Amino acid sequence: MKGVIFNVLEEMVIDQCGMQAWNEILDQLVMDGIYTAGESYPDSELFRLVQAISDKTGIATETLVGAFGEFLFDRLQQRYPMFVESEPDLRSFLMSVDGVIHIEVKKLFDNPNLPSFSYLEISDKELLMRYSSPRKLCLLAEGLIRGAAKHYQESITIKHPVCMHNRAEHCDLIIGFE
Repeated sequence: MKGVIFNVLEEMVIDQCGMQAWNEILDQLVMDGIYTAGESYPDSELFRLVQAISDKTGIATETLVGAFGEFLFDRLQQRYPMFVESEPDLRSFLMSVDGVIHIEVKKLFDNPNLPSFSYLEISDKELLMRYSSPRKLCLLAEGLIRGAAKHYQESITIKHPVCMHNRAEHCDLIIGFE
């Protein structure tokens, strides 16, 4: 996992719980908490941090991961506005994730280990995004989608009828545009 993800997780904890809470989590896990944005760190380290944050705050990990996705979208679009500014609406943005944004991310970072998305336009009001990643961070993807919807000021629903956590080979995220 790239350090930028750890950096944003730290920002979220500090924003919502304070610096002392972040330092206590790091002390508990015996981590130094120093992450360079472009460097790669073990996924297990991120998962340990998320579990420790969940334990400290009492927020279920699933809820926490989704909330982090929303926060992450906001912070990533501040850092890399060109990815969002080039798309006029949420649907266009979502359709650009795999074929445009991920290609550009690969230019910015060595071996970013990104999930893959494929798309099926069900109707004018529904888009199926098929998510695949060995990390199984589909709830993070849902949060990122909700964060993008807030940015574009669009109301959406997300259905998740197929999930890797239920032994499927991928996740289907059906975004409903209201």
